[in-house]
Amino acid sequence: MKQNKTWQGFSTTRRNSALFLFVFLGMLTAFGPFVTDMYLPSLPAMTDYFSTSASLVQLGLTFSMLGLAAGQILFGPLSDKYGRRTPLLWSMLLFLLSTIGCLIAPTIQCFVLLRFVQGIAAAGGIVISRSIATDKFKKKNLAKALAIVGAINGIAPVAAPVAGGLLVDKTGWQGIFAVLLFLGLALMGCCFHFKESLSRVKRSRKKISQTARLFKPLFSNKQYIFYTLQLSFAMGILFAYIAASPFIIQKHYGFSAFAFSLFFAVNALAIGCGAALSVKFKKQESCVRLSCSGMLCFAVLTAILLPAGITVWTLEALLLCLLFSMGMTFTAATTLAMDCARRQAGAASALLGAGGFLAGSIVSPLVGMGNMLISTGIVFVVCALCSAACAFWAQHSKQPAAFSALMPESSSVLR
Repeated sequence: MKQNKTWQGFSTTRRNSALFLFVFLGMLTAFGPFVTDMYLPSLPAMTDYFSTSASLVQLGLTFSMLGLAAGQILFGPLSDKYGRRTPLLWSMLLFLLSTIGCLIAPTIQCFVLLRFVQGIAAAGGIVISRSIATDKFKKKNLAKALAIVGAINGIAPVAAPVAGGLLVDKTGWQGIFAVLLFLGLALMGCCFHFKESLSRVKRSRKKISQTARLFKPLFSNKQYIFYTLQLSFAMGILFAYIAASPFIIQKHYGFSAFAFSLFFAVNALAIGCGAALSVKFKKQESCVRLSCSGMLCFAVLTAILLPAGITVWTLEALLLCLLFSMGMTFTAATTLAMDCARRQAGAASALLGAGGFLAGSIVSPLVGMGNMLISTGIVFVVCALCSAACAFWAQHSKQPAAFSALMPESSSVLR
């Protein structure tokens, strides 16, 4: 394939141009958060539609997050064995079928089950997108690519409810799933255009029954494990914010749903700016240290001041700083984790993504326990503290000799 001119420092080809890859990978990354969060504003309407309780309708969110975690464990190793394109096509087909099922589900129980399947399918796009970036780019370019993916990954969870809120008033909850179906069709078309990024010689030769063994070397890589945990705890802050902020902004401070959407949009911008800034660091390790320090500092301030009766504007300033710091760590931690596990990129991406959604499924109900003004601050502090501790251990751990021998040119990013 002939090489074209470079774009923003990235080499391009006719099939897999850098611009196409960034758009494609960004859409795949945003897919998961839109699946989990876009229908949040429609929960009351779905309660009436299915004539059921709010708790049963909320199970759709919980099961979709569990599906997103499980699906990454499934599709990660499969993409290492069969390449990126084929598993991606199957995941998109499964997503289209499950989304149609959600639209015509006769009962809430059937809907919840289909949401789990939908989550599994959407996970294929998330996990494979990181693997494709690792296949195509190295070092500085890998950091830039993951910065774009990380920015979208940070913005999507907070932008999705805003988009859902705008849709539900005009189209009902079915309109939201119709939009998801349209997005799935668009991604299916991109999958057909996408040129395989993992050559046959680099694919795993293990049998399907042995795919679980692909994860075994990762657990010997302390740096990878600690960076994965560090990112998961940071994601815990994000999902705690998503779960608590509607109640705090609307019920405690008395703002309307539209005003709440504006807060969401501004905070989403802060996450994206943090992810974009991370690539300016010469060493991604320095970015991780700074971002963890910022998360811990502003988490503690929020935990102390929120129950004390601060104004909404003071709270918003604290959240902006907290989420900006979190956006920085999304890109840096993902880059460092994926770079030190290149030979198992699919499995590594699977564990990395699954950890974040598992953290989200755990912390989301925790912020609602007792006084939300207190519980939210506690969850923020615990997650930030654990994230900082994992970052410290990651940067004071060494890769095992087997990994260093396999990847002599890329054992660390931007050194």
